[in-house]
Amino acid sequence: MSDILCPNDEAEAADAIRDAASRRMTLRIEGGGTRAGLGRPVDAARVLSSSRLSGVTLQEPSELVISARAGTPLTDLEDALATTGQILPFEPVDLCGLYGTSGRSTVGGVVAGNWSGPRRISAGAARDHVIGVRFVNGRGEIVKSGGRVMKNVTGLDLSKLMCGAHGTLGFLTEITFKVLPRPETEATLVLRGLDDHRAIPALAKALGSPFEVTGAAHLPAGIDGAEARTLIRIENFAASVDYRFARLAALLQSDGPSERLDAATSSALWRRVRDVTLLSEPREAAIWKLSVAPTRGPSAAHLIGNHVAGRCYYDWGGGLIWLATSAAGDAGAAAIRQALTVTGGHATLVRAPDDVRARVDVFQPLSAPLMTITTGLKASFDPAALLNPGRMYAGC
Repeated sequence: MSDILCPNDEAEAADAIRDAASRRMTLRIEGGGTRAGLGRPVDAARVLSSSRLSGVTLQEPSELVISARAGTPLTDLEDALATTGQILPFEPVDLCGLYGTSGRSTVGGVVAGNWSGPRRISAGAARDHVIGVRFVNGRGEIVKSGGRVMKNVTGLDLSKLMCGAHGTLGFLTEITFKVLPRPETEATLVLRGLDDHRAIPALAKALGSPFEVTGAAHLPAGIDGAEARTLIRIENFAASVDYRFARLAALLQSDGPSERLDAATSSALWRRVRDVTLLSEPREAAIWKLSVAPTRGPSAAHLIGNHVAGRCYYDWGGGLIWLATSAAGDAGAAAIRQALTVTGGHATLVRAPDDVRARVDVFQPLSAPLMTITTGLKASFDPAALLNPGRMYAGC
């Protein structure tokens, strides 16, 4: 990598991309550098960094809206929201601990990966809370989509398209979010000793209740060196949390005795669930993110376990499986993909050495029609394939 381009504003970013286009020079998009190990390795001539595009540009607490430049550290945005008692509802994931990186996760990086935490089951994903974006496409054109108020849906689909594109369609410069009030407190109900096939139905029972569950995870025995734990989180005003906790404990009485984690202990544990630090060691292990129908989570894990040794835990009521395997060979890719043809779902290789990510499908392989759509979108936004070339799929 010859050098790093750090534009000071959106206009400079557009100039940099137009210059790269004129030279047919590829660019690797970078924010805080915390997720450089995600996706297929990108062989680009230069890095285009959003590190200087930082700061909150709009905050309207009464409208439940905040805007920030893409290079804004996520913690800075959350600190600004904390002053008005608000949060990003989708509980954004911070993978610094998983990757062992020292940078700071940025707003643009979270949106580019559509990184959503445990609260997704109740509040939705990152893309559900992005109501406006500004970005520079591969032609060096500045594009604005969406607005700064929730009722303005102009271009909303384009805003959503940038979520999960991993920087392959454009260089994000500013994002606008809808936000929600911060819960006063939280508590987590813990059931101990359940196996996977008993835990997931218990989570489904809790999620199907009227008690507004905002986190539903199962940690099998051995995760974090502990016995199996089934976790159900509730949040809101203290009196409401107390009432709903008691009702949930009664509802789940047949699944075993329960205990309560206080707000501080609950928050710390859910951060570890969210940020996958429960599987961060050993560092040489490969990490997979599997999305399945919640009721099929245990079956998928069992089928994979018949062929690949590993450790896993469940979030989103069983619909998200975080799986650690050996990084040797294909890191278990063949067995994982085969299992998911039986149960349904898709898998993403989130952490592995460069040589593994270069030869294994990191993202779920696409059918021919979907690949045609994907390549068409790439050609429309970035006709010369300058931005993060090959990050998601070869030649795209």
